[in-house]
Amino acid sequence: MTLVDTHTHIDSAARGGALPGLISRAKAAGVEWMVAIGTAPDDWDLNRDAAAANRDSVRYTVGIHPCSVAQGWEGWAGGIPRYWEGGPADRPVALGECGLDRFHLPKEPAAAAMAFAAQRAAFEAQLSIARGLGCPLVIHSRNAFRECVEMIDASGVDWARVVFHCFSEGEAEMRELAGRGSRGSFTGILTYKNADAVRAAAKAQGLARLMIETDAPYLAPAPHRGKPNEPAYLHHTAEFAAGLFGVGLEELAAVTTANARAFFGF
Repeated sequence: MTLVDTHTHIDSAARGGALPGLISRAKAAGVEWMVAIGTAPDDWDLNRDAAAANRDSVRYTVGIHPCSVAQGWEGWAGGIPRYWEGGPADRPVALGECGLDRFHLPKEPAAAAMAFAAQRAAFEAQLSIARGLGCPLVIHSRNAFRECVEMIDASGVDWARVVFHCFSEGEAEMRELAGRGSRGSFTGILTYKNADAVRAAAKAQGLARLMIETDAPYLAPAPHRGKPNEPAYLHHTAEFAAGLFGVGLEELAAVTTANARAFFGF
């Protein structure tokens, strides 16, 4: 069995010298590959170097998370394309995560409006870069699905190269993405008792387009809910998803791995 964790954050483990153990535990659990997601310049080189040192298990992305948008983000965005200047084995497999997040905005209305305007500007800039590069795009959308869809529509980005990570909307939103040729990927939320809408969305998308992720160290699946997550725990989500779709774990793993590798191109 081979699984791909299509969205994980390894920066804390890498800084703490814990990355070898994290990778070893993942492989022991059948997670052969992980995509280390970029959120700001302070993790871009870290993820790139981790991928270079672990070419048989780690790939990486570069992007500005909406909650990381800060003064000077324009310069950060200007530095994104240089990561695609190396050889194919050294390039990111996607741009992201980027997008919009209303959940973490300041409480004060004026400050919230300013922060969201900055998010939109940074997202628009990254959409333009992604269109120019023709690369896959990893979207973070929290309480901002409609705005994200509208901005991607306006950008001219190829929807087939777009994934909404940690998909937590419902069936209607998933059908809207599918109609555009896009997809969602699913975290341990799929295993939570109160996540009927997310399970319905996964089934609406269908096994044939399914990708799974941990979003570690967040959103650990049952039975580890509430504890720090890690790529090794992806097998719990995979087992649950296999039951949800009425297939064996080996089939679920084969389909999701093929989807992940086709989408990210590795």
